[in-house]
Formats: sequence, structure tokens, C-alpha cells
Amino acid sequence: MEPEQGDQPQQLQVNDVNIHNKNQSLAATDTGPCPICLGSFVEESYLDICFHKFCYTCILHWTKVVAAKHSRKPPSVKCPLCKVENFSIIYGYDGSSFQRQHVNQDFATSSFFSKAHRYRLQCYYTEPGLLDDKINVSQYWKSRKYLQLNRWLQSWLKREIQALTQEEDVDIITHHILGVIDSFSRRNEQVHQTKKHEAKQEEFKTLVSDAARPFLARRTDRFVNELIIFLASGLNIEAYDEVYKQHLGWNTSSVIVEDEDSESNELVPAVPYLYIFDENSSEGD
Repeated sequence: MEPEQGDQPQQLQVNDVNIHNKNQSLAATDTGPCPICLGSFVEESYLDICFHKFCYTCILHWTKVVAAKHSRKPPSVKCPLCKVENFSIIYGYDGSSFQRQHVNQDFATSSFFSKAHRYRLQCYYTEPGLLDDKINVSQYWKSRKYLQLNRWLQSWLKREIQALTQEEDVDIITHHILGVIDSFSRRNEQVHQTKKHEAKQEEFKTLVSDAARPFLARRTDRFVNELIIFLASGLNIEAYDEVYKQHLGWNTSSVIVEDEDSESNELVPAVPYLYIFDENSSEGD
């Protein structure tokens, strides 16, 4: 597949036998560590010409370091292993599709892609379940709080989807997912429910996943989990971000992509015993 020019990451169907075969053979033989961080591969990615394998965030950071040495961002980057010129990073390969990010793509100077967007994108490269023991998701479903309107949901969804797709105009996607959530709430509000709260949660996850997957692809499951955590917290966006950042502690070992010039890279001590819900609160029906 020839290198393509564009401003946004692309999700592409695998119709190039060469890409498919190279991914299959490399996946079967390459079990070593990432050549950059020397750790286990996290979100495997490949350079499009030489097909050397790296962690996605590692090779993305490498391209930024190389680009910083030029007055203008170059259209290609030399592989740190073989020095072959490559034009894009291929990642998210699932056997039938993959995503491509061009080397000359730069969101650091984008007017819409803010520090808050970068922070949320970084969260998706951390271990999932960061706040599972801090926010009582089960209580949220037992007490039927999912029937209550969340005034911050639309803004949170828009920022989250912008961060994941790295596109500014996501209004259609946002309203589509909001519509699915609203329909779920109204349907459950009008009908006497006999399902257990676990079943309600699974129904919600399935509906939102089906709505989001065409746009978010491999990140859909994590997105839905993050959505549920945000809803269950009952916090506004600013307070939720503060709780998330405090518990994350800005662990640079698990968050590789950073803005080197950002003042937000200060390490904040983690708060290990911050509970949003009281464990002893009454469990609603």
C-alpha cells in the first residue's frame, strides 16, 4: 500500500496482501522486547516500509524527537533500527483492518487538541480499571442513578471522542451515542424492570459499544468502561479529571507520550484511599 497524505489517522481495511502477510509472519516470529523501551510490546505497531515492530507510543515519541531537530516537520522518518525511510505508523491491526498515522501528522499545535485532550488520550495507554476501587459502579446501577440526567455528559463525550479520533468535528458521533444513552434511560424509566442491575449494566455496555464501535474501533471497550466510570462518579468534568490525575500520579512509566514543553508534567502524589461513594451507603433496589 502506497503512503498516503492526510491530516488524520485512518482506519483501513486490509486489502494489501503484503501488509497482511508481513503482519502474520512478524507476529509469529517477533517475541522480543520493544527496541526503544526494551519492555514488552504495548499496542504493537509497525513502520510502513521496513515493518520493524515497536510499541505505538514509543515509535510515535521517536518521530516527535526526530521532527524536533528540523525547522519543518519532515514527511518521513528513518527507522531507528535499519535507517530505512518510512512514511507512516501502522497500528491497531486485528486481522481485517488497521489504522495508519502519518509521520508528518501533528496535533500538538492544533487549536482544538488541548492539554485536556492529550491527558485523556494518555489515559487510554494506562492499565484499565484505574478507578475501579474508588468509584462504586455497582451502587450506581443498584440505585438506578442511570435514569438521572447528567448535565456534563455531552461535553465529556465530545472531548473523549475528539481525543480518541483526533478530529475536531465529532458532533454527529456525540449526538448518536447520546441518543442511544437517552433511549436506554427513557425505556427503563417507563417500564417496570425485573432485570438485575448487572443485566442492566451489560445491556447498556452492549448498546453503547454497538453505537461507538464503527468510530472508535479497537478502543471501544475501554471507552465504554471509561464512560461508565464517569457516569458513576457523579462528578463534573473538572472534579473527575482531578480525581483521575491524582490517582494516576502522572506515572510516566505507563504514560509515554508527553508534551515536553507542557507545565503539566509535574508528578502529583497518588491518593490511594479516595472513595467517591460511601461503601456503607444504602443499596437501592
